[in-house]
Amino acid sequence: MTNDDDATAGPAEGDSRESPGRLDFASLTPRQVVAQLDEYVIGQDEAKKAVAIALRNRWRRQNVEAELRDEILPNNIIMIGPTGVGKTEIARRLARLAGAPFVKVEASKFTEVGYVGRDVESMIRDLVEIAVNMVRVEWEEDCRDAAAGRVEERLLDMLLPPVAEPRSVAEPITSRTIVVAAGGEAQVESAEGEDDGGLGDARRRRTRAKLRDLLRAEKLEDREVEVDVTESAIPVMDMSAMGMEGVDWNLGEMLQEMLPKRTRRRQVTVSEARRILLSEELDKMIDMEEVVEEALNRAENMGIVFLDELDKVSGRSAGQGPDVSREGVQRDLLPIVEGSTVQTKYGMVSTEHILFIAAGAFHVARPSDLIPEMQGRFPIRVELNSLDEHDFVRILLEPRNALLTQYQALVATEGALLEFTDDGIREIARIAAEVNRKLENIGARRLHTVLTTLLEEVMYGLPEDGDGSRFRIDGGEVRSRLAHIAEDDDLRRYIL
Repeated sequence: MTNDDDATAGPAEGDSRESPGRLDFASLTPRQVVAQLDEYVIGQDEAKKAVAIALRNRWRRQNVEAELRDEILPNNIIMIGPTGVGKTEIARRLARLAGAPFVKVEASKFTEVGYVGRDVESMIRDLVEIAVNMVRVEWEEDCRDAAAGRVEERLLDMLLPPVAEPRSVAEPITSRTIVVAAGGEAQVESAEGEDDGGLGDARRRRTRAKLRDLLRAEKLEDREVEVDVTESAIPVMDMSAMGMEGVDWNLGEMLQEMLPKRTRRRQVTVSEARRILLSEELDKMIDMEEVVEEALNRAENMGIVFLDELDKVSGRSAGQGPDVSREGVQRDLLPIVEGSTVQTKYGMVSTEHILFIAAGAFHVARPSDLIPEMQGRFPIRVELNSLDEHDFVRILLEPRNALLTQYQALVATEGALLEFTDDGIREIARIAAEVNRKLENIGARRLHTVLTTLLEEVMYGLPEDGDGSRFRIDGGEVRSRLAHIAEDDDLRRYIL
């Protein structure tokens, strides 16, 4: 149970080069995984245990002998429970703990009117794309300090261009001294016919040192410099946007590799130049072939696909009608879940050891309504409990990203203080649970609608009413703002 079943998890950590994320994954026991999940998801112990064991089994498989390793397949999981009870959040947090590529897809997206559906292999291509981006970001972080040093030297060369040497011995030696003014301006002083015996170089070094200090102190951010920017001769074309999702290669990228690059000189500020140059240096330092190799390995052996709304495509075929399409989607999904090879723009990817976690409410249909082959590929089934008033109180208070903490942080940005009393929290939970009983049960998501309505006036009045203000939400305040809505059937239906 969580404050939001679809709360977004941040980018996962982990790296094949002994990064902290991968070391944490190797040291996490199932009990430690459950303890980590407890910080974000309240209750649902059975589901947490199931995913914790599945995660640990991935590490165990990597440490068995090679001959047996390929024979050990992941035990895919079906989570059964109503919306808003934490199914998606458990899977997302699990992937973040493991530093694993994670993608969420809805099974219902693979069906449209009739028998036309989205290409099921697109979920694997999305997983690989996420894995490549994940590995690249991790490697960029490792190289960022070295790249920043190179960028600093290039910026200094732009701010203090090299002094031109005399073209012949017959020309008089010109001593050119670069002086940094009080405002950070570099000025050139020349004296023809004088040989300073090396003093010019010394002054130049001192000037460069002063500019370096100003640059590190960010006092030259608005100074303009000229940089050469490499641009593509043609725009990148997205084949999926053109309805050609099955065509995995990108025609625009292919043409970009074949055609020459176009370089254009731009006048930009130092801050913008730093961003452009940092991107160029990182591109030089990172070997994309190694990135892709690591990403493919991580996607194949650690990837997690969360297949939501599986109950929407369950149902046995009667020979005609929508059930035919539903069973057809299951049969399209089956090779991916069983283990097949998918062509991606980065190479072939085997799905044999990807962990699939399916979820669905299964109010109307049952897991037994899935075709037998699909049932066999999801041997682990866990049921998540519905939420009650007591659960809502815990959800509001205990998770690290609790809703009350989020709203208090938002109000604090306006210089105000937002407080919730114990009876106020209990009243919020009571109203949310009551509305779920009387209307559609949407789980913890109901807390969002209740809190948004409750704090509407407070959020609207900020920042005019916010500087130094203190808002105290107690049980009486909650009842006065929400009681008339909760008691009116029509208002409750449209507002809460």
